[in-house]
Amino acid sequence: MRLGDMLRLPLTVVLFASALKLTHAEKAERRARRRRFLRELRLSVQQEKAERAERHAAQVQLPREGRPRTRRASRR
Repeated sequence: MRLGDMLRLPLTVVLFASALKLTHAEKAERRARRRRFLRELRLSVQQEKAERAERHAAQVQLPREGRPRTRRASRR
């Protein structure tokens, strides 16, 4: 954190941040925890997307009744 950034923060935040000097092991542990969380999040999103794709693939759409849908020229 640069001095210019510190001047814009409230004094209590600056004092609290300076008191929280993390050790190398604590930083590594937090990074590992963040990586584990993001991996779990990615896997859960992938699983939800796969389940949704499965549900949508199971839906059969019947053909339209009446005149078939055709592409129309733009009116512009």
